[in-house]
Amino acid sequence: MAAAVRTTASPNSRRPADVVLVASGDLREEANRVCWPAQKQMEADLGKAFAAAGRRLVRGHGVSKARGHGFIAGAREGLDVFAGIDPEAPLVVAEAVWQYSNHVLPGLTTHSGPILTVANWSGQWPGLVGMLNLNGSLTKSGVPYSTLWADDFSSPSFARHLKAWLDTGRVHHDTSHVVPVGAVRIAPKLDQLGRQIAAGFIHGKVLMGVFDEGCMGMENAIIPDRLLHATGVFKERLSQSALWYEATARVSEAEARDVLRWLEKAGMRFHFGKNEETDLTRAQVLLQCRMYVATLRIAERYGCDLVGIQYQQGLKDVLPASDLVEGMLNDSKRPPVCMPGSTKPIRKGKPLTHFNEVDECAGLDGILTERVHAALGEPTENTLHDIRWGDWDRSRTTDQWVWVFEISGGAPPSHFIGGWKGAEGFRQPPMYFRLGGSTLAGVSKPGEIVWSRIWVDGTGATEKLRMDIGRAGVVKLPEEETRRRLESTTKQWPIMHAVTYGVSRDQMMARHKANHVQVAYARDAEAADRCALVKAAAARALGIEVSFCGTRGPGTNGRWEA
Repeated sequence: MAAAVRTTASPNSRRPADVVLVASGDLREEANRVCWPAQKQMEADLGKAFAAAGRRLVRGHGVSKARGHGFIAGAREGLDVFAGIDPEAPLVVAEAVWQYSNHVLPGLTTHSGPILTVANWSGQWPGLVGMLNLNGSLTKSGVPYSTLWADDFSSPSFARHLKAWLDTGRVHHDTSHVVPVGAVRIAPKLDQLGRQIAAGFIHGKVLMGVFDEGCMGMENAIIPDRLLHATGVFKERLSQSALWYEATARVSEAEARDVLRWLEKAGMRFHFGKNEETDLTRAQVLLQCRMYVATLRIAERYGCDLVGIQYQQGLKDVLPASDLVEGMLNDSKRPPVCMPGSTKPIRKGKPLTHFNEVDECAGLDGILTERVHAALGEPTENTLHDIRWGDWDRSRTTDQWVWVFEISGGAPPSHFIGGWKGAEGFRQPPMYFRLGGSTLAGVSKPGEIVWSRIWVDGTGATEKLRMDIGRAGVVKLPEEETRRRLESTTKQWPIMHAVTYGVSRDQMMARHKANHVQVAYARDAEAADRCALVKAAAARALGIEVSFCGTRGPGTNGRWEA
């Protein structure tokens, strides 16, 4: 890795008014080069905003002509950069791209000056996602920070919030939509069911299979053992090298072809080409099918109740993307797989809950969701999505502000319009996935969902697990509007058009402590309310500090504490 570029001025030579900017980037240099123009423009716009506020914004590290970008592209580089920054200086972490939080988190943990994380409101690159991940990682680490985002850095609203941070080192956001579970009435029958589910965790235990812990610097996605064990969940630490060996040496070509044949018969459409570097090929998908068989067999061998595959960075140089595998695992309707010598399908008719990017908070949420929904007779399929972006519906099909929930391809087809017939396979973007592989793309069907997030809070005297739960509706938008949103983000990935009830864009961004959000469907609004309440009761019984967000339905009516 190239050596870090230090700041040319010593800490003591800067004017007191200077604010230092750092930009964390990807570990994958192609992504850094491709995304650099957007970051450069954002930094120019930020510089003007700071100048208008009477302050100078200076970079804490240089731009490398040789590498073609100005990102901190590794943890060592980040340590060297922070060694040259005045630890008391006001500091801005500016993100227009997906970034690895571990590149800057070590330096931020010992920075005593005020810290501000900032992202541009754009779906082009996952800058909002990167900022939310950093915010969650800072929260877990107990590091004080403020956060801002904007469509336009010259807007009066941004200027007002920026002035507050420059004057006081803090920014206030409205989080009045958050209600502690103690203020919410949960019917005794639902509360009892939640307690029973929690008791199953404590007495029966849950085994979480983790194929290499930690992914893309997401410190917030790792639950400390002490906190996880208190919920009755324990990690079976597995190796991705074992997954690679199982997939390539112990799963036959014929088994892989059987999986692919099942997918195509179910109605999934793959967009195949011939160029391995730029197109999706059958060879890539067959390797993914091998990985699917291998994952189920390893999970069965170890007795895992759920699994998570890291993929980035461990498998990216030896296997195609794991996302198609993950989407299949998360669905109750999927290709059957048996152990060698057996004719009994593994977990027949049930998902094997998978947590994308080994996000253990999503894993704990996912297995809890699966058991709550099973107990209530509701659909058990659930997945995480990135909180990628959002905008007003330009088709005016709805007058609501609509989120773009989007993930790299691991959503279950049960969530799609048309199920498997609505599923498509596109090649993963080469700058993130060199060896390609198919996504599991589709448009989420309209309906009522429960959204949630478990997160680690390290801001108090001791670390603790917390959980936010809310309700939302998935809306169906015209094809043209859906295409606009896909073209504004990553068009190869599955998308969900979500309207969060009683939670505005800015309230969600202010409160949420992760790049990921967990979602699950229910049959109707009343059923979704029951799922949310039982999940809250179960999580509370497991010692998790629970809050409800927003309302039970659209508008201001139906507050949870009513």
